[in-house]
Amino acid sequence: MGQFNIQLHDKEFTLYKKYSDIQNNIIRVADSLNFVLGTQKEVVCLSVLNGAFMFTADVCKHLHCTPYVSFIKLASYKGLETTGVVDSLIGLDVSIEGKTLVIIEDIVDTGNTIEYLYNLCIELHAKEIFVVSLLFKPNAYKKEVPIFSCAYEIPNDFVVGYGMDYDGLGRNLKNIYVLK
Repeated sequence: MGQFNIQLHDKEFTLYKKYSDIQNNIIRVADSLNFVLGTQKEVVCLSVLNGAFMFTADVCKHLHCTPYVSFIKLASYKGLETTGVVDSLIGLDVSIEGKTLVIIEDIVDTGNTIEYLYNLCIELHAKEIFVVSLLFKPNAYKKEVPIFSCAYEIPNDFVVGYGMDYDGLGRNLKNIYVLK
């Protein structure tokens, strides 16, 4: 393996997005949120665990408002494949009624997870909802939920790093790698 390749379990991945480039695009995502949020008070950033933890931290560092940051754990992947079923593993721990909500995702592909969460937030009477994602796969997206901003649009590739994993490994990597 070359210096830009990594091995996780039985798969080899190659460098896809460098940390410095990721950070530049995160600032762009945060700026787009700052444009609509300003310094308003009642903002909740809802991070979808586990994959969005790094993205959430970095986006929130650049926001002009002071959001309440909460986490929800949903699962729809097993290995390399989406299961098509969304399981809620850890629930929402703050009231979002009447508040502006920013859903922060690591990756939006088919849209099953984001649709589930978006509809849940509508039922809980969020005032307005903005969805931001580190990665967005427009060719895989099958839903109608609007994606407000993303750091990257990518093809339907399997990626790891910067919070995203392959069967538990790779979340700690600062770069993003794609399956070779």
